[in-house]
Amino acid sequence: MRLTPPTGPLGPLLGAGGTVARSGALRPVRPDRPLRAALAVRGAGGALASAAALGAALWAPRAALHDERGTLMQEELDADVRALAAALAVRLPAADARVGVLCRNHRGFVVAALAASRVGADLVPLNTDFAGPQLRAVLDREGVQLVVHDEEFAGLLDGFAGGRVVAWHDGPVAGETVDDLLVEGAGLPAPRGARGSGRVVLLTSGTTGVPKGAPRTSSATPLALLAAAPAAVDLLARIRPVPRAGAPLLVAPPLNHMFGLAAMVAGLAAGSPLVLQRRFDPAAVLAALADHRVGVLCAVPTMLRRLVDVDDARPLPELRVVASGAAPLSPDLVGRVMDRFGAVLYNGYGSSEVGGVSLATPSDLRAAPGTVGRPVPGVRVRILDADGRAVPPGTTGRIFVGSTQLFEGYTGGGGRPVVDGLMGIGDLGHLDDEGRLFVDGRDDEMIVSGGENVFPQEVEATLAAHPAVADAAAVGVADEEFGQRLVAFVVLRGPVTEEALKDHVRAHLARYKVPRAITVVEALPRTATGKIRRAALPRD
Repeated sequence: MRLTPPTGPLGPLLGAGGTVARSGALRPVRPDRPLRAALAVRGAGGALASAAALGAALWAPRAALHDERGTLMQEELDADVRALAAALAVRLPAADARVGVLCRNHRGFVVAALAASRVGADLVPLNTDFAGPQLRAVLDREGVQLVVHDEEFAGLLDGFAGGRVVAWHDGPVAGETVDDLLVEGAGLPAPRGARGSGRVVLLTSGTTGVPKGAPRTSSATPLALLAAAPAAVDLLARIRPVPRAGAPLLVAPPLNHMFGLAAMVAGLAAGSPLVLQRRFDPAAVLAALADHRVGVLCAVPTMLRRLVDVDDARPLPELRVVASGAAPLSPDLVGRVMDRFGAVLYNGYGSSEVGGVSLATPSDLRAAPGTVGRPVPGVRVRILDADGRAVPPGTTGRIFVGSTQLFEGYTGGGGRPVVDGLMGIGDLGHLDDEGRLFVDGRDDEMIVSGGENVFPQEVEATLAAHPAVADAAAVGVADEEFGQRLVAFVVLRGPVTEEALKDHVRAHLARYKVPRAITVVEALPRTATGKIRRAALPRD
């Protein structure tokens, strides 16, 4: 994995920050490469490894990724994945193996995830925000036999009986490291085909308890990739202007989340070098966008809010797509992001259970700032009432989704409701007359106050639009007279009174949606992908 900056023949190509020579001189794909790509995918193992093998066959000698320790070329990544897979094959059972990856965003996560997929093990990406008891509960329930982890998380694994391999470390460590396994695996024969299903077990956000495992098996055979090509072309047609071929992709969300993992796979398969940083720092991200001439930025709304708060007006002419997802994107933030970066903002919607659902283009967001857009190719969306009947446009109901990416049921048992082949994902929403989808909130977060339905997300977006408010959350608390009453919590960026904030809400929403109390806090409890952990808010 070469955790130190490359030297030797590659040295002249690399600057101090590990940036490869400008990719404007990328070579065209040779006619023989599609065949080579098909052969590479055929023997690569699981879906993640197949996508990376496709990228290596099509796009070498491009860079595969840039991180804090330099640049890893496509050929180097492919060799590291093969070597680590060979070493893992010696340590894992012949079938039904599960590998957990507890790493921040760097090459160690990428190589470990792809190697697990190549050997046919189920991959369990682990949230780096987990507390020790929560992590151990997940490892036990998911039957993880080996964890690849950063040194900083070693203490969280106390009591874990399985294998442990250290990825990122800043000094000598006890036990095996990924670098050790790369040396060992380079001298071993490559694994002969995947020994298991190679599933990815995504974990739900866990905002209300221990995260659930949502496994999914994806096909990445050459035939399946060809069948998916028309849908991919249709999706890319929504992006205008298209980023230049081989433009780097900065992935800010955690790679352990569906959003970050999907971006990682897409970048590798498309030959777009990944730009990774272990910790999100808005100034560092803005610098990387300019230094690497990034074409696509993936970020969650809380990250976007911090980016536009930075006083940095440097031009970013190569940035063609700012992709938001994983949490609600408020209309106020839509305007601020477009004012800063231009008409390049796209808002995606999906879940661990059903995969990608919809995408809002810049024109969608200009016309209807709260939308998550129209369904992506191959996905059907219906809004149903409590009896499973479709409701008319403008009417809130339960969101049901049909696609080929539906999960297979939670690993701990149970699943999601299904109506006519469509799966409910626990969100409430509505469609407008143009077929655009809006998410109104979670069905288990809706507040009923005095017989009126109130969705916290709507109130939060209204509060966040006030110039003195940096962040906002709303929850329901018990009330003897009304059943529930709404209270809100705000993080301020300027002076304002509680009554002024209530007047602001009253001017934009119905009276029954005005919070009874608004409390100023220093920060809101959020997950790594920006979702509010409402259970952590006081309910007294």
